[in-house]
Amino acid sequence: MEEKLLGSESKGVNDLKGRVWEESKKIWRVGFPSMLARVSQFGMFVVTQAFIGHVAEIELAGYALTQIIAVRFANGILLGMSSATETLCGQAFGAKQYDVMGIYLQRSWIVNLVAATLLLPVFIFSAQIFKLLGGDEEIANIAGYISLWFIPILYFFVFSFTTLKFLQSQMKNMIVGWISAASFVLHVFLSWIFVSKLNLGVPGAMSAMIISSWLSIIGQLVYIFCGWCPLTWKGFTSSSFSDLFPMIKLLWDHALLRVMVQCTFSPLGRIYGKGLDSNICLFDLPQYHSLGVYAVPWLPSFLQCSSFK
Repeated sequence: MEEKLLGSESKGVNDLKGRVWEESKKIWRVGFPSMLARVSQFGMFVVTQAFIGHVAEIELAGYALTQIIAVRFANGILLGMSSATETLCGQAFGAKQYDVMGIYLQRSWIVNLVAATLLLPVFIFSAQIFKLLGGDEEIANIAGYISLWFIPILYFFVFSFTTLKFLQSQMKNMIVGWISAASFVLHVFLSWIFVSKLNLGVPGAMSAMIISSWLSIIGQLVYIFCGWCPLTWKGFTSSSFSDLFPMIKLLWDHALLRVMVQCTFSPLGRIYGKGLDSNICLFDLPQYHSLGVYAVPWLPSFLQCSSFK
């Protein structure tokens, strides 16, 4: 009798280890490509920051300020809205309602494009906003100029976040990870050519990031449109324009929560608004942002895997 109890206990432990191992493999299957995409995407910003740092300190300060305040704010809204797309597509995939997933994706594009357009004044008038916050006038003017270069990146966020959620919900996000990694390598090469060899300065660094980012989006869209998602993508349809209000409400709730989280990671941006010495922005802000870029992005990838499963 005792031997049977010990045997059943040993078998239970082995079964638990087996289940943990199987679940771990599933989480890595979903989480690793998402982590690779996030680190590659945010790594582009750090590489651009590094090359701009070789141009001049004042340009580096303006870039970092734009990143911490304007880009982070827009990123929080659009990423939060895209999280709702993940919820809808995940539920539809689980219920085997594959045909509505493409409709959800198109609706999210429509709503996110409108949201991105509404955010344009933040980038167009960022110099005036930074001055209103009490910042150094020279840094604010440089940041305002760099903010205009971020407008294509603003619309890049619209498609990047939503396509990642769409593919991840159907376990096809591996392609996103490898495309993002390839885009990161291309970005480093283009930045080296434009900034170090051609001496194009800030326009060269920002152009390299824009080209690399949008090439990754083109690759993802080709994957979706050209038959690799036959069950979930049936082409563009007018149904995507119906029932937009419930979609807007759901997306806005997610966006508001995400922005509140994002704002907690911008203490130096708020300090800058109080008009402290601009050396804080010149030397501390870029290093702070670089640390956050590599310390934070990979963690949500695995947390989202748990919610996805």
